[in-house]
Amino acid sequence: MTQRVRLAVLGAGLIGKRHIQHVLAEPSAELAAVVDPTPVGEAIAIEAGVRWFASFADMMRSERPDGVIIATPNQVHVQNGLEAVEAGVPALIEKPIADDIAAGETLVNLADVKGVPLLTGHHRRHNPMIQKAKEIIDSGTLGRLLVVNAMFWLFKPDEYFDVPWRREKGAGPVFLNLIHDIDNLRFLCGDISAVQACESRAVRGHAVEETAVILLEFKSGVLGTASVSDSVVAPWSWEMTTGENTAFPRTEETCYMLGGTQGSLAVPSLEVWRNAQKRSWTEPFKRDTAVFQNEDPLVMQIRQFCRVIRGEDTPLVSGREGLETLRVIEAVKQSAATGRRVNLSQN
Repeated sequence: MTQRVRLAVLGAGLIGKRHIQHVLAEPSAELAAVVDPTPVGEAIAIEAGVRWFASFADMMRSERPDGVIIATPNQVHVQNGLEAVEAGVPALIEKPIADDIAAGETLVNLADVKGVPLLTGHHRRHNPMIQKAKEIIDSGTLGRLLVVNAMFWLFKPDEYFDVPWRREKGAGPVFLNLIHDIDNLRFLCGDISAVQACESRAVRGHAVEETAVILLEFKSGVLGTASVSDSVVAPWSWEMTTGENTAFPRTEETCYMLGGTQGSLAVPSLEVWRNAQKRSWTEPFKRDTAVFQNEDPLVMQIRQFCRVIRGEDTPLVSGREGLETLRVIEAVKQSAATGRRVNLSQN
């Protein structure tokens, strides 16, 4: 049997605790340590039966894991990532990989120079459903892909905003939520070349946006729209349609629609719509539904991280991929602030 990969988790917050539980349950991995300076982090380490350290440096003085999962606050992702890379320890960094493009470039470039695997935690790419959607697109079933529409519409209750930072710039649904959808769209349709965006904060009046609509231009020629709002009661979002997180009620609705010259695809149902014979708006449709084996993408992500550490695989979502997704989000914010189209090739 292959020896288990020893992983340490940095950060024992909500997502860190989920990673800890998944590592403990994963046959190919072993939890080596929990790194978190708080008493809560220490208690979680004791409960898991592993060593606790207040910092990465403290851990490295007595415990060298095979890899680290960095689930600390966004502001220290780069600092923690640099520590891991300098030590030659492969790292899986929760999204966003950085809160600043320049700092993210420094981290990614250093990892490239030192040859240390760096992964970004855009776990939805690991979802077997999104993998199947990518397979359908790449197979040519839809013909030439021309247009995509993505929706993130839901209502965050008033008490969600009792936490002060959630009312401030940088904590809105564009940065916290849409970043996942942009990463999925980049995976399905390729790199984004330009964006134009408009934002609104008409309901709550906080410093942070509530609603945004974005026009997307892909290098492949695909055109897209993405709309996001945390102020509408609606069933059209990844959270409400995929069942990926059981904390949210599941609907039978759609969050993405992709259209091509031969057919169209709905996500997450994976319904493919085509004309039965001749392509025409007067012809009847044929509807097929693709089949896939559902699995928890966070589990799939950890398994892939283990394979990368063993040298058996390359990252599905590399550090550079995570940085490119972040670059699109920053362009969206820039466009919304200036009212202008932003060409990413010029950023």
